[in-house]
Amino acid sequence: MHPFRSAVEARDAAAVEALLADDVVFVSPVAFPPYPGKAITAAILRGALRVFEDFRYVREIAGERDHALVFEATVGGKQVTGCDFLHLDEDGLIDEVMVMVRPLSGANALAEAMGAQFDQIRREAAAQA
Repeated sequence: MHPFRSAVEARDAAAVEALLADDVVFVSPVAFPPYPGKAITAAILRGALRVFEDFRYVREIAGERDHALVFEATVGGKQVTGCDFLHLDEDGLIDEVMVMVRPLSGANALAEAMGAQFDQIRREAAAQA
């Protein structure tokens, strides 16, 4: 089991953040531009921990430096299935997190829920930078 999965399942935001490279990039399922940097990525992931209900990983596909973690959850009353795609740098730290979710109604619910979190996410990221 990848340590990211263990940390997320434990809802341990500090452990998640410790796995991130300083130059990590977060690629959102609902926003076009990527979010570069550890502070904003960690803040986004904390926001996701707040909005996902009944979150559980149901499958893990592991490679040497690439991992796919399939999850199921509820957001705003909508069921979602998604995948966290992780890429690891040469030191074993996560340098890219790309998230995809389906169906569209779930992605829309996620966009709305995360949008409501984004002022707090920005404040958290600024406080860490």
